[in-house]
Amino acid sequence: MSHLSRDSLSENKGAFFGSIIGTLNHILVADLIWLKRFASHPSNFSSLHSLAMTPLPERLDSILFSDLAKLKNEKNRLDGVILEFVNQLSDELLDSDLSYQNSNGVPFKKPFSHLIQHFFNHQTHHRGQISTLLFQSGIDLGITDLLAKVPNA
Repeated sequence: MSHLSRDSLSENKGAFFGSIIGTLNHILVADLIWLKRFASHPSNFSSLHSLAMTPLPERLDSILFSDLAKLKNEKNRLDGVILEFVNQLSDELLDSDLSYQNSNGVPFKKPFSHLIQHFFNHQTHHRGQISTLLFQSGIDLGITDLLAKVPNA
């Protein structure tokens, strides 16, 4: 992907978020939105404190980084935060509820475990879209089926 030109990365390919870079940015935007919501959990996850000064993206289609290398660096940093956060989860916490507001200010209260599941499924969904966009750009990622990555017992 790094050998694609900036124009190729930003070319509107008709995907929901337009381009490869648009879709990659959307994953980052959604991760930030959800992690900041998770930070409001009564457990006060220390792993999420570093996001307190990170601005909340204004829109789901915000382009936070048009440069792929900078986007990759920020996603790697955020993945480290996610890993720390996941290591703080417990069955008891997952059995709790989270109250939050969506981007329109509508309040919700939902099972925390379901929201965590959504968080990761959302990433998977859009990564699948990116795989298709890359294939359409002439990049074959090879086998992407999770089952192929699961080691034999």
